[in-house]
Amino acid sequence: MFENLGFEPDWFGLLGREVLRERRAALIAEACAWSVGLSDRPHHLRLRGRLVATGSTIGDRAATGQALSGEEDGRLELGDARPGSFQDALNAVDADGTVVADRFDREVIEPFVHETCVLAADRARRTRPGQWAELLDDLGEDGAELADVVRAGEWEQPLRTDAEHLVLAALGTAPLLEVEAEGLPLSLVRAAEAAAREAAAPPPAPEPEDLSGALFLALAAVREAGLPAPVPAEDAPRLLAALAEQGLEPAEVTGVLPQLPLAPGTAEMVRAHLARPDESLS
Repeated sequence: MFENLGFEPDWFGLLGREVLRERRAALIAEACAWSVGLSDRPHHLRLRGRLVATGSTIGDRAATGQALSGEEDGRLELGDARPGSFQDALNAVDADGTVVADRFDREVIEPFVHETCVLAADRARRTRPGQWAELLDDLGEDGAELADVVRAGEWEQPLRTDAEHLVLAALGTAPLLEVEAEGLPLSLVRAAEAAAREAAAPPPAPEPEDLSGALFLALAAVREAGLPAPVPAEDAPRLLAALAEQGLEPAEVTGVLPQLPLAPGTAEMVRAHLARPDESLS
């Protein structure tokens, strides 16, 4: 950490905590939104080393004040939670045996803290230019990418602990169902944002077509037709006829042309005919 760099105190770490405190309300809102739907999940416990379904949902047990977490899983720091509380739900396990708190950290705490550190870096760059320049020099960063500066400074891990404490202080003892109800409006907004991003995303690039078979047939067609190598442009009609005899489709023909022994202009003649099949190649 920054003790090794000679910073006393770690002014950027303090700035990160300041920005995190300012964003406390947003963090709590994100935690509530994330919890929506948690009560609908099937409830599981680990008994004598085996993960078993209890036959009820997390919400069913939370509504009746039953414990959601067991003694064989969960985090020690989340133990002794009030049954049915948000903290109790965090200490429960998913169907695959993953502690819910681990997923919460990965999906909420880590991205929120990263964003907070980047915001702190932006503030430092604007309001403390001298200290910012010294910091970049000690880190060996040029400051072009704030995320790179944050990663090099290793501020995120201690700030994650602070963020977890803020969430638990605000929501830990609250009933899970109340936390979900509080987070429902923002959850709907997040779902709409995700749908909009998905709709705006470009379609995935198509997988390249395997033309190895078509190329084998095309090379065989050149040999069997007795065409010279490279095939001159005036022999484009014979080449195209030979390829057709081998059963190659137009798309396959255009795909293998770059790999055939062709003289300059031959491929263009073949493509021209494929584009205007009713016209002569001459």
